Amino acid sequence: MNIISNKILLHAEGLAVFTLSTYFYFYLEFSWLMFIILLFTPDLAALGYLKNNHFGSILYNLFHTYTVTVCVIIAGLLTSNQLPLMIGLIWTAHIGMDRLFGYGLKYPKKFQDTHLNRV
Repeated sequence: MNIISNKILLHAEGLAVFTLSTYFYFYLEFSWLMFIILLFTPDLAALGYLKNNHFGSILYNLFHTYTVTVCVIIAGLLTSNQLPLMIGLIWTAHIGMDRLFGYGLKYPKKFQDTHLNRV
């Protein structure tokens, strides 16, 4: 596979994650308003770049990895608590949306330097 098809696959993967997370969120009849309010909340992690690029990339990546969101979703399922389930699905949808539009995990050099740009 060449680089172009790899990028297309990564964008398609982001679309799939965004679509499925959003579908399950609304299938469970959670609030539209909460979805809209919280969808862009993970981007507040970019404020870490105000300190420096290294800290900013660590904080941003922590809030933009599926590992954390899957743990939050599992915690919500295991405890039968809707709040972490709702937050985890919104958060996962956000990451999927970012990947769909080409925003990836950050390298410490600069904000625009992501794992999707190096595919």
